[in-house]
Amino acid sequence: MPIAEALYLKKKTFPRRLLTEDMRRLLEKKEFIDVGTCESSGKPNVAPKFLIKAEDNHIYLADYVFGRTFVNLKKNSNVSLSTINLDTLTGLQMNGIAKIMVNGPEFKRLIKEMQSRQVKFSASRLIEGLRKERRYRDFEVTLPEQVCIFKVRINEVAEIGKTGKVKRKK
Repeated sequence: MPIAEALYLKKKTFPRRLLTEDMRRLLEKKEFIDVGTCESSGKPNVAPKFLIKAEDNHIYLADYVFGRTFVNLKKNSNVSLSTINLDTLTGLQMNGIAKIMVNGPEFKRLIKEMQSRQVKFSASRLIEGLRKERRYRDFEVTLPEQVCIFKVRINEVAEIGKTGKVKRKK
């Protein structure tokens, strides 16, 4: 077991919340978020993942079980998540430790939440397409039958302002 994962399992809660209400509201509006991992050789990998929810200091993401992110996280559970608030042009980087879930009661509950988000996202794409006469190639968001969930425990947050000023919280 990687050291980072052992520390993740040992500590159950942080003394304070790193994700503010504004950050959580921003994340609620996002369907996908960029996830950065590293191979054991140090080669970086960044890929978008379906965002299920943000809760306390955790972010839950869905992914294909056999993707590069999955393989990297099995060897190195450190992860960096990134998104931007287009209204304020403020970037958000969240670093943490990911736990891979492929079964169990929490996994099953999160799969149901993921499916609910998929339906809402598909419906909003359909409505937007009709309203704007925009033609999407596909309206429905689907994931393969074999899915895993990454439970990311956030241990550092950086807000990057439009002028480049960075505010970090650990």
